[in-house]
Amino acid sequence: MCGIFGIYNHPEAANLTYLGLYALQHRGQESAGIASADGKTMYSHVDMGQVADIFTQERLSGLPGSVAIGHVRYSTTGISQIKNAQPLVINYARGQLAIAHNGNLINAPSWRKKLEKSGSIFQTSSDTGVILHLIAKANKWSLPEALRFALNKLEGAYSLVLMTPTQMIAVRDPWGVRPLCIGKLDNGWVVASETCALDLINATYVRDVRPGEMVVFEKNTIKSIRLFEEKANAALCIFEYIYFARPDSLVYGKSVHAIRRELGRILARESYPLIKQADLVISVPDSANSAAIGYGQAANIPYEPGLIRNHYIGRTFIEPSQTIRDFGAKIKYNPVRDILKGKRVVVVDDSIVRGTTSRKLVKMIKAAGAKEVHLCISSPPITDPCFYGIDTPNKEELIASNSSIEHIRKYLGVDSMHYLSIAGLIEATKSPQKKFCTACFTGKYKIGKCE
Repeated sequence: MCGIFGIYNHPEAANLTYLGLYALQHRGQESAGIASADGKTMYSHVDMGQVADIFTQERLSGLPGSVAIGHVRYSTTGISQIKNAQPLVINYARGQLAIAHNGNLINAPSWRKKLEKSGSIFQTSSDTGVILHLIAKANKWSLPEALRFALNKLEGAYSLVLMTPTQMIAVRDPWGVRPLCIGKLDNGWVVASETCALDLINATYVRDVRPGEMVVFEKNTIKSIRLFEEKANAALCIFEYIYFARPDSLVYGKSVHAIRRELGRILARESYPLIKQADLVISVPDSANSAAIGYGQAANIPYEPGLIRNHYIGRTFIEPSQTIRDFGAKIKYNPVRDILKGKRVVVVDDSIVRGTTSRKLVKMIKAAGAKEVHLCISSPPITDPCFYGIDTPNKEELIASNSSIEHIRKYLGVDSMHYLSIAGLIEATKSPQKKFCTACFTGKYKIGKCE
């Protein structure tokens, strides 16, 4: 996952980056950081934890300048430690450079070995460091030329925002795997992983960074450079629509809420004739809310808030020494007994990975008095891991890769179990299947696998 944000030519660059990262907090909660520049020097602060806990007004006041970039991290490559927190800031032959990265480079390990053999010393274990080392090797060229040199050697997913003391650069890989949009604010420019970050600071959405495009913000101008030809068969991550993005965002130019609601409608069309009768539909909040609304509309059954989510859970919590059964699930969700008691309930969730949390939720719903529980998933079965920026388990840990739907139904303890079809998933996007990466459902990888 990860979220990136950048702003160019605005007197409150660091403060607005803080707000942008706050809006993107759902994309990563392990660490956060901001780097700023005043035309001569760079300043930065990174730390473990969440945006609101890291950045006090005092810390933000130590980040002057009219250019800033920021990052919230969810680790896929590189362990969760302060040394891997971004933006990464370096000094090299051409001066200071900062980078923030969303995605995953599948051939980074081999390049890291080659660079280390030639004398490079890595301070981080993330794949982003490989980009910086390759840029440094091309130090005789301008940054855009050095970026072309570096990225031409790398494969995988990357949406990047980079900064020097005087410029900002946004880049997206030729497959377009991860989203990256451009906005306008007063006389400044903004880039962000999702449009919800633009909304918070009152920036106007202009367009997406195109796959294979580099956008350079310098001397109060914006310049588009075609780094690579856009792939005829793109690999936009379809899981952004299912789970990652906030429903109030535009991703790949389309409303996430509208697509999730359509996922629910199609899921109802495919599954409700098999269920035949139910009293209500509930969601597993919050990522399945929009799909559950669509399901209820299509099946003509009421949507109710049968599960309440606690939004105030930190990354760690103290488990009592007196063990509470299913403590991890209970601290996050609680059933509304008055809604569920004696009812035939359709539960809509966005996906199932290992199935352990779903099993606990089903127990809670039944313990609250539900007469029947029918589990409907607004995505196809996840059968294969992702190598492009999602920290999914290996194939052996994915319940759908090793079990039939009937076996999963029995394991979860539900009366019926229904997944959305791949055809239904694509139909909801109103775009051709060739535009998307669906490898986690099909095992067919357009880009390749990690080394």
